Amino acid sequence: MANLLDYLDWRGDLTLAERPFNEVDNLLLAELSYLEFGGAVPDHFSQSVTLREAVDKYDAQRPSDEMGVLVPDQIPLLARRMAASARFGGMRLCGYRSEIDGEMQMQFSAVSAILPDGRVYAAFRGTDDTIVGWKEDFNLAFLPVVPAQVKARGYLQEAAAAFSARRMMVGGHSKGGNLAVYAAVFCGEPVQDRIDAVFNNDGPGFSFPLLERPEHARIAARIRTIIPESSVIGMLLEHEETYEVVRSTQSGLMQHDGFSWQVRSSQFERLPGQSLGGRMIDQTLHRFICALSEEQRVMFVDALFEILTCTDADTLTDLQEGGLRTALAMIRKYRTLDKPARQALAGTLQLFVRAGARTAANELHPLTKLYAKLPLQKLADALSQD
Repeated sequence: MANLLDYLDWRGDLTLAERPFNEVDNLLLAELSYLEFGGAVPDHFSQSVTLREAVDKYDAQRPSDEMGVLVPDQIPLLARRMAASARFGGMRLCGYRSEIDGEMQMQFSAVSAILPDGRVYAAFRGTDDTIVGWKEDFNLAFLPVVPAQVKARGYLQEAAAAFSARRMMVGGHSKGGNLAVYAAVFCGEPVQDRIDAVFNNDGPGFSFPLLERPEHARIAARIRTIIPESSVIGMLLEHEETYEVVRSTQSGLMQHDGFSWQVRSSQFERLPGQSLGGRMIDQTLHRFICALSEEQRVMFVDALFEILTCTDADTLTDLQEGGLRTALAMIRKYRTLDKPARQALAGTLQLFVRAGARTAANELHPLTKLYAKLPLQKLADALSQD
């Protein structure tokens, strides 16, 4: 079994001139975008630094490699391996942006890599440890456009204008994959004409029929959607009709972790399709989402995140570290919600069960350890007693 780190051991000494850019290189750059490069990478496109320089500055600024509850802690190690390699070390980074806006309910970050072959890869970060980021993810279920998507489109247009003579690629992991697709579809035909590939690495779909749009038709053949065999995130909402399935060493929702995707030579190990469990989850979640009206979705999301933020926690890590005190505060907050809000929470959970979620729960069982760490079990008990 081999993963991204093993790939760097095998291919790190081979330049892009010796072995062309491939799908594994794409995921490496998508994972790299999770790093907080503020102060290490210029926020504009007119200046750049090498990856080696960026990682040295990043390490000088960060006291530890902890990335949060759900973001892999291997990413800083991956960045160091990339920086030390002949394949990526001389690659130049620029255009780093990172914005969190609680009022807009937006979490957005991106960085651009100028590859030795002359192309530019615009990498959009997926959901990080922030609660705002997770709220925006939930908003995808009922809003036609979320603020991060608008930012992504503008970012890609700005990068394309700054590098007007260069070919481009766009990509991201998780929500970053969704942003990459949205930006590439709506960036305008002149920019689309310069895009060689759009990589959606297990990113969620859209709440509206994107595939029917003429803007999508112009670039559809260049969109590559890559998912693990039991994909949950990448199968949410309206998504690409064709996708590539890869083998993961994890199970259930934990297959979303790109470090679990198996690499063979210069590509991921392919599978003929989703696993039975993956297909059942896909069907379960679609039944669940379709059973909710837009009003129910809005009320559920607003009520849930009103509870999660009642302790002034900014991140999932804050919630985890809050322990019993945080759990009690969340329960008290739930009791103060008006009856419609409480019904939205309890009713939505009941719909999930009726949609066949016991089957999904069996497939998602690796999350039980995380669930136990966060103070959500006590909240669930309170919901059931209401």
